[in-house]
Amino acid sequence: MYYYSTNPDAMRPEEPETVETLAPDRQKLRVGIERKGRGGKTATVVKGFVGSNDDLEALAKQLKTRCGTGGSAKDGEIIIQGELKEKIIALLKNLGYGNTK
Repeated sequence: MYYYSTNPDAMRPEEPETVETLAPDRQKLRVGIERKGRGGKTATVVKGFVGSNDDLEALAKQLKTRCGTGGSAKDGEIIIQGELKEKIIALLKNLGYGNTK
C-alpha cells in the first residue's frame, strides 16, 4: 500500500505483524480446567499456542470436532466446553504436539 500526504510530519499507518506459527513439536502447550467466570460451568483451556489466529482457530476446530463439544479460540487460548483434559492432551500428542502437559 502506498500513502501520500503533503504534510511532512504525516506518519504511515503501521502494518500488522505476521506471527510465524511454530512447528507442533516446538509448541509448549499447557492444558488446564477452569470454572471461574463461566457461570459455574467447567471448561478445558489450552494455553501457550504461538502462531497466527488462523492456525489457532484451525487447531481449536480439530479439538472441538474430535471431542464433540463446543468451544472457542481467542486471545491465544483454546476453550473447550467440559472437563476433557486427559482426552485433549492425548489428541494434541497424536497431532504432534509432544511438549504438552
